[in-house]
Amino acid sequence: MATVEITKENFEEVIIGNDMVIVDFWAPWCGPCKSFAPTYEQISEKYPEIVFAKVNTEIEQELAGYFQIRSIPTLMIFREKVILFSEPGAMPASGLEDIIGKVKSIDMAVVHKEIAEEQAAKA
Repeated sequence: MATVEITKENFEEVIIGNDMVIVDFWAPWCGPCKSFAPTYEQISEKYPEIVFAKVNTEIEQELAGYFQIRSIPTLMIFREKVILFSEPGAMPASGLEDIIGKVKSIDMAVVHKEIAEEQAAKA
């Protein structure tokens, strides 16, 4: 699957409508972003069940601000609408595949239960 562009208009739809979404926050002027792009695209082909998305921080400054993106590239992984990973910096293909494996192995029932308990404690 090729990568998809995310904008503030389609962000919620993409995150809610898919089990797992990996978001690459990038900018056209960013050297590390340009060098990471082929790796990101290559890995996206190996995992058709995952949505690989890109957010151009120059155009989508509101989204970048909302997620407090301070350094690019930054990768963020959502699973069942929950952010499970967020880290700046380009990574090698093996590192990205390792993170994907770890995120896929997380028991989301436990995560959702913990979130619900935290929210109940705050209420």
